[in-house]
Amino acid sequence: MADAPEFTITEEVSGSKGRYVARAPGMPDAEMTYSVTSPTLIIIDHTGVPDEWRGMGVGKALVERGVADARARGVRIVPLCPFAKAQIARNPEWQDVLA
Repeated sequence: MADAPEFTITEEVSGSKGRYVARAPGMPDAEMTYSVTSPTLIIIDHTGVPDEWRGMGVGKALVERGVADARARGVRIVPLCPFAKAQIARNPEWQDVLA
């Protein structure tokens, strides 16, 4: 895996939609989007990682942040996004948040 530039992940929420965005200077944004279906359930529907980020673990970091926040908030996740679903499947310690 290539070394990723130092990046930050922020969460943006607007009504029933939300996203986590990874940003680094000189790099395009990577994101993971979700829908809020209830106060205790979200659906991860998309993870988008530009080619410049590929192989650097940024997509995994986005999913990990979503899992950590869901756990802290007592929220369950339905991972419809194939990438997020595969990452959660590969990391048994994240599976406690699955709906």
